[in-house]
Amino acid sequence: MPWRDHRTETRTLLGAQLVFNIGFYAVVPFLAGAMGTEYGLDAAAIGLVLGARTFSQQGMFLLGGMLADRWGARRAILTGCLVRIVGYATLAAASDFALFLLGAVLTGAGGALFSPALESRLSHADQPAGTHGPGRGRGTRRSVFVWLAITGEIGAVLGPVLGSVLLGWGFDAALAVGIGVFAAVTVLLWYLLPAEPAHVPAGRDVDVPAAAPPAAGSRWACLRDRRFVAFCALAGMNMLAYHQLYFAVPVELSRRGLDGAWLGALFLLASVLTLLLQLPVSAAGLRMGPGRALAVGFALEAGAFALAALTSMHPGTAAGSMAPLLGAVAVLILGHMLLTPTILSLIPSFVPVEGLASGRGAYYGLAASCGGVAVLAGNAVLGQLLDLTDRHHWWPGTPWLPLVVLALLAAAALPVVLRGHGATGAAGSSSSTAPARRAR
Repeated sequence: MPWRDHRTETRTLLGAQLVFNIGFYAVVPFLAGAMGTEYGLDAAAIGLVLGARTFSQQGMFLLGGMLADRWGARRAILTGCLVRIVGYATLAAASDFALFLLGAVLTGAGGALFSPALESRLSHADQPAGTHGPGRGRGTRRSVFVWLAITGEIGAVLGPVLGSVLLGWGFDAALAVGIGVFAAVTVLLWYLLPAEPAHVPAGRDVDVPAAAPPAAGSRWACLRDRRFVAFCALAGMNMLAYHQLYFAVPVELSRRGLDGAWLGALFLLASVLTLLLQLPVSAAGLRMGPGRALAVGFALEAGAFALAALTSMHPGTAAGSMAPLLGAVAVLILGHMLLTPTILSLIPSFVPVEGLASGRGAYYGLAASCGGVAVLAGNAVLGQLLDLTDRHHWWPGTPWLPLVVLALLAAAALPVVLRGHGATGAAGSSSSTAPARRAR
């Protein structure tokens, strides 16, 4: 669906995601360097702070989604902004390790409240202006989560640029601007984001968001749905694959004797490809249908890791070509662009009909938490394999092989999970009743 055809509420939420990402990426990528140079923390302390930030966000997504269901998405989104403001203020006031740790945890918790609530609200709001039924405007409309990926990527590009400029005035200046950005988002959303109706009568269009809290049992329904848990576990491989840009790819650069400047080129390539190709790739995924799109997306990611494995080098090898890594990253991003909107837009199809009005936050939160667990466990195993490969001089592509296997497993199993679920026929639409899902 073209941008202009989305409802005002949808455009407001997408704009909030853009600004939220700018405020995040203007600060967090520079946190480790600031803690070391400006505040004198050692590597162990820095690693603990960064790990606590990531864990507090990824580990709390399910809780954040449940709170969105209980409070209503609007309240959870605004609370997430306020918690992140408090987190940044705590970092700005920090002079010792304890305050840095607290600020990092609050920063992550703010994201855990914001993201599942925003995705849940977007899934309700994903309907063109002027339509009022689950059956209208369907069939060829592009998922709103495609625009979420694009706006998020723009923020991820602009944020570090803003942060690098602000660092000329010190890290506190970056934190102050970050606080200002989140404060502005909070105020704008307070005025622009409609409150959810307190009640959705039986038979009324379920696309209208509702704040009525579900019963305690329904909040845990996502964990009792074995098909959905399997879907989340397999779909979480997409997040594990994407995060190799931050872990395995830099290691491979070092193995090839290439300096860190090339990492910036790879991130730039990922961003440019996302901004230029997200719309046509998602259109191709729409034509494929969700089952085939998931299979092709994970097959592409498996192909990217296979290319990296086949061209991998032992540490200390003479400078290797950058071309294979550029190719691997390009294929990985193509797979990621195909998978992310499809996964995000499938999640509502797992929500029971009686829970559509208010029960999606927990479902989005569980999907995100599964991705976080996959990254944590996968990177731990990959790190061990990297060490063992170097120590015992195994074939240098060995650490990439589990990633190839996991991606192929997801490619083969996800269409089976969706079979008979009713998701394969409806995801051509991005309406809130269409099957189909999550982000960075």
